[in-house]
Amino acid sequence: MRLRLPRWAAACAALAVLAGAGTWTAVAQDDPPPVHRADRMLDVDGVRLDTSYFTGAGDGRRPAVLLGHGFGGSKDDVRAQAEGLARDGYAVLTWSARGFGASTGEIGLNDPDHEVKDVAKLIDWLAARPEVLLDKPGDPRVGVTGASYGGAISLLAAGHDPRVDAIAPQITYWNLADALFPNGVFKKLWAGIFFSTGNTGERPGPPAEGDSCGRFTAELCSLYRRVAVSGKPDAAARALLEARSPSAVGARVKVPALLVQGQSDSLFTLAQSDAMARTLTANGAPVAVDWIAGGHDGGDRETERVEHRITTWFDRWLKHDTSVDTGPAFRVSRTGGVDSTDGQATLRAATADRYPGLTSGTTSLALGGPPQTFTNPPGAAPPAVSAVPGLGGGLSGLSSLGVGLSLDFPGQHARFDAKPQAEALRITGTPTVRVKVTSTAADGSAVLFAKVYDVGPDGRQQVLPAQLVTPVRVEGAKAGRLLTLTLPAIDHEVEAGHRLRLVVAATDLGYASPAVPAGYTVAVEGPLTVPTAPGLSTQAAALPWWVWGLPLLGLAGAAALLLTARRKAAAPAPDPELAAVPLQITGLSKKYKGGDRYSVRDLSFRVEQGQVLGLLGPNGAGKTTTLRMLMGLITPDEGEIRVFGQAIRPGAPVLSRVGAFVEGAGFLPHLSGRENLDLYWKATGRPAEDAHVDEALRIANLGGALERAVRTYSQGMRQRLALAQAMLGLPDLLILDEPTNGLDPPQIREMREVMIRYAAGGRTVIVSSHLLAEVEQSCTHLVVMDRGQLVQAGPTAEITGSGDTLLVTLRGTVPDALVEKIGTLPGVGSAARTDGGLLVRLDGADPTALIGELVRLDVPLTGVGPHRRLEDAFLTLIGGAA
Repeated sequence: MRLRLPRWAAACAALAVLAGAGTWTAVAQDDPPPVHRADRMLDVDGVRLDTSYFTGAGDGRRPAVLLGHGFGGSKDDVRAQAEGLARDGYAVLTWSARGFGASTGEIGLNDPDHEVKDVAKLIDWLAARPEVLLDKPGDPRVGVTGASYGGAISLLAAGHDPRVDAIAPQITYWNLADALFPNGVFKKLWAGIFFSTGNTGERPGPPAEGDSCGRFTAELCSLYRRVAVSGKPDAAARALLEARSPSAVGARVKVPALLVQGQSDSLFTLAQSDAMARTLTANGAPVAVDWIAGGHDGGDRETERVEHRITTWFDRWLKHDTSVDTGPAFRVSRTGGVDSTDGQATLRAATADRYPGLTSGTTSLALGGPPQTFTNPPGAAPPAVSAVPGLGGGLSGLSSLGVGLSLDFPGQHARFDAKPQAEALRITGTPTVRVKVTSTAADGSAVLFAKVYDVGPDGRQQVLPAQLVTPVRVEGAKAGRLLTLTLPAIDHEVEAGHRLRLVVAATDLGYASPAVPAGYTVAVEGPLTVPTAPGLSTQAAALPWWVWGLPLLGLAGAAALLLTARRKAAAPAPDPELAAVPLQITGLSKKYKGGDRYSVRDLSFRVEQGQVLGLLGPNGAGKTTTLRMLMGLITPDEGEIRVFGQAIRPGAPVLSRVGAFVEGAGFLPHLSGRENLDLYWKATGRPAEDAHVDEALRIANLGGALERAVRTYSQGMRQRLALAQAMLGLPDLLILDEPTNGLDPPQIREMREVMIRYAAGGRTVIVSSHLLAEVEQSCTHLVVMDRGQLVQAGPTAEITGSGDTLLVTLRGTVPDALVEKIGTLPGVGSAARTDGGLLVRLDGADPTALIGELVRLDVPLTGVGPHRRLEDAFLTLIGGAA
């Protein structure tokens, strides 16, 4: 049910609700006129909103602008734009939305009953300001703008409050359910980032009664919990998000709208702004559409140009200045090369006097290839890679230059090629294709990911425009089902000699796929239809090709090398003689970037079942690099790692027998410890009975804390929960990297006992730690590294009590020169200071002969005997190198 907001009371009533005091301060600027800012905490229905009010110099009333911020941000993020608008003659009000910045309240994802009503109260406050132009009492002349979360609130405000006069939403959504659940497929990576960002930090003010969901409202937490576990959106989740989307009030948005959307955006795609534009145009509103080069995936957001266009848009529709140029009805930024002065991609505009939509001027391309069968692997892993939120770095924006990285695994996709283009083809909009899908799944369902590649003349170099894919959930395909795939909206030029390739894959890293394996068969049933938007006029390129061509060839070559390096080599055959050996490392070497120095060099050691092995070494010894190679995260330059006789490669099946604890494990703070573990295990796609949750929890010894929200946990409890997570499935080899960081002595002791209990069952633990006293008490065996090389390996007792290392106690101190001289004596490996004397490592010398040499050198010794502390042994072992 949707609630329509009433017209709010007159300004005097609003001021009674919105209490707060601000002090006027001048904002220093290099150029006049100055801007004044007033900061206030405004009380709105029991929630305190942190606001800033900006005005420039001059008398008289002026239009107002409400300026929202992006998700996870605050009012401080838009301060520079607010100051610019104030200098241009607007009264500007910024605010931190509920649950963000210093504002209190819970995040409701622009709930009409909360965040949208907050905007109405802010408009009430503006209506009472003497600087603000009024259309009538209580009705200020006001525009609303913002990006992402702030862009959606501008659309929602226009649909709920008739006092809004113009809007300029940027890179935002029209229907949030469609954005996060496109075609019924859960966009798991973006949704995870969304909810993690909203739960960062502590919410200001006291928590609400019964609050267990961090900054989000309980109903949103419940929604995410259900969908993240099932991997499939339900009807209630869709309904909740749709009710908080601009599309719910789209028929009521009839004000002038400048719609700015990003081409490098796998979160809110161009299809979202297309739906906005079509609806608002049908309402009779003046609409302009601007496709920028950047977006949520990075790239050039064209901030200066976009903010200038927003200002001129408000000049036209708020100041009623008909002389200003608000720009074309449609504009798209296209990459025109690389600036030879700074290496940045240059942009040029293509424009039209009307918005062409996503299907204008279509042309058809025949696709070749027979029906193809491929599989969805167990657990949908390893997944194909397209856009990776937070890691794109703007790479998607360079796809028009022939640069891009994507990955499809053999046997997990079908591909169909068109013929090479005789001449260049510009695609602007959404390609479509008719296909037939058959599924072997028990219910006849399938989740597929469709994408179009631009393939070079060599047939191998392929670029995924904007790194975008279209997910689709297919039902009832047991006997085959025909459907039309609507591919991602793009603006991309296919050069002459290149061809288009349709790929339909079973997995994608950014989305949830079925964990149960299944076979799919896909056949094309018609041509690939691509829109060309013939009415667009493109600016000439600013630079000749040779200015930017050579750097691009180098960049493309580097990308090709990276892709080549990622290709899997054939895995060596298993070694049956090592089938019971948890770990054997042989001749392992890895160079730093640049290839001049080694981080690990010619490292070899072996770990047996039931051992707790301590991996020791000073900073820079190569421990972390070794562990990363062991976990399959990076590939060694030389040598090999075998776990239970299987060679380690990225994604090697034997890694399922390895559990890893890495410092800083992330948990959903609003969920209990048990719920976090259940969610993690379900995400692996493995059967629930294989988790052995009770055994892992018994070893971790969390007790009743399991049923409490993780945000109530101490650091020690979080560490033990992370350890329990690593132990799910009871892996035969458990790797712990600094597991005691941040723990107090009692917690360290508990962690030690956990490791010992785990290995007692015949499993193996490898622990890297700087706490030598703890390693000595918990580890049965040690590997000591220094400068990437093995110094010594063996049982802990042998290393700490070795007869070849002596503790020489002294009466007083001896000069450094004398210590160095002792270290160079025949048969002596090294000498190093320690508390109370020297540690001397013998390398062939007899202890009696050593005593004679020390007496000859007038060393004031009081005793000589074997040392017993790991710390002393460690210092001795690395003393020569140090």
